[in-house]
Amino acid sequence: MRTAETVFSQKSLELDAAVEAERIAESIRTVVSLKLKRQGVVVALSGGIDSSTVAALCVKALGSDKVFGLQMPEQHSSGDTLDLSGLVAESFGIESIHQDITEVLTALGCYSRQEAAYRRLIPEYGPGWRAKIVLPGVLESDRLRLFSLVAVSPEGRQIKKRLDHTTYLEIVAATNFKQRVRKMFEYYHADRLNYAVTGTPNRLEYDQGFFVKLGDGAADIKPIAHLYKSQVYQLAEYLGVPEEIRSRPPTTDTYSLPQSQEEFYFSLSYEKMDMCLYGKNNGIQREHVASAAGISLEQLDRVYADIEQKRRTTAYLHMAPQLVEKVL
Repeated sequence: MRTAETVFSQKSLELDAAVEAERIAESIRTVVSLKLKRQGVVVALSGGIDSSTVAALCVKALGSDKVFGLQMPEQHSSGDTLDLSGLVAESFGIESIHQDITEVLTALGCYSRQEAAYRRLIPEYGPGWRAKIVLPGVLESDRLRLFSLVAVSPEGRQIKKRLDHTTYLEIVAATNFKQRVRKMFEYYHADRLNYAVTGTPNRLEYDQGFFVKLGDGAADIKPIAHLYKSQVYQLAEYLGVPEEIRSRPPTTDTYSLPQSQEEFYFSLSYEKMDMCLYGKNNGIQREHVASAAGISLEQLDRVYADIEQKRRTTAYLHMAPQLVEKVL
């Protein structure tokens, strides 16, 4: 008798990495040269698994001399971001430049706008403080989940305050300057080189709207948007992405306090989220999905409801500009 684990498990998401890498590489070659009429690609290198894998795929498709890397840290970036992104460029022989975007963000008021919003809840917030926003886990309760602001003083004192909707939107709006400024530099270099701009979302991010419209959501080609996060890791290993990057937990690398993607957006580890999203997308029996993900049926229902809610609320991120009538 077959168990749920043999019917559906993490192995269901296993790729033939060699075949998939070649399929994606061929698509990159076709899109860049024949559809976009460009001579190469620009890749924003964050030091994370997704951008590193996209860079490796583009090198496989086009050669390292046709891939241009951009390292764009800012004052809130993790201390190892620049080292890891540089390691990717070195490992794959990619020409890259370091473009620190702190001064641009300061001039735009990114940091001052963030801090003004923080002080609305924590009046003493000032120099030396660090902060992030967090979301409760989806598994524990079906109650409405609301974001909170977590701040740490220079002395190490932590304060956590529930975010009202207006303050939350102001924090996110100010933070989104970061992704949009980076994309501005990507398109500058793409225009200069006659290159295309790559996007690096995996399937979880693309499906669930975990990107900034006209920021990291803007691109000419998105080579891994069809791949679940665990599949990206499989390709990364096959393509030779450095182990230091493959073993690094996924982070947002956006706020001044360290922040995982799980606590900021998905509320679930990517391994479990992969299983749930794959099961939902492919009509796998709920009992099998819950067993494979190591959660209860009640918890699975919460995850499915959260998936649908995110799809509804972020649908506009995928939309092209809306016209009054079709223009040929």
